[in-house]
Amino acid sequence: MLFGIIPSAPLGAVSRVYHLKSRLDWGEPALTIIDVRERSEFQFSHILGAINMPTPEMVERVRAALELDRDIYLYSHTDEDTAAAAAQLRQAGFRNVSEIQGGLPAWKAMGYPVERGFVQVA
Repeated sequence: MLFGIIPSAPLGAVSRVYHLKSRLDWGEPALTIIDVRERSEFQFSHILGAINMPTPEMVERVRAALELDRDIYLYSHTDEDTAAAAAQLRQAGFRNVSEIQGGLPAWKAMGYPVERGFVQVA
């Protein structure tokens, strides 16, 4: 370990919204936030910085775009939908997949920023 640099902890299978927000606030690179809901729902409202990859096409798109050791945060309507999407990525060989507990409602409940379409909303 280099002096003054603390290695980041391994990504857990489930993360609370404040863990993700903390990483974003610190400007930690090498993470991707994926919203697995339908595009129309994503356009209505999503976590600031998230990309949309609906579940039916997610694995194929993630394989084409990301490394297997990339930190990936997933969310959907429900924790069950998120867990199912995460299981698909883990089965495809992705090692650092974390389910955002409570998804977008939990993110909004904390007052964290969301986007609507291409406009940021505080």
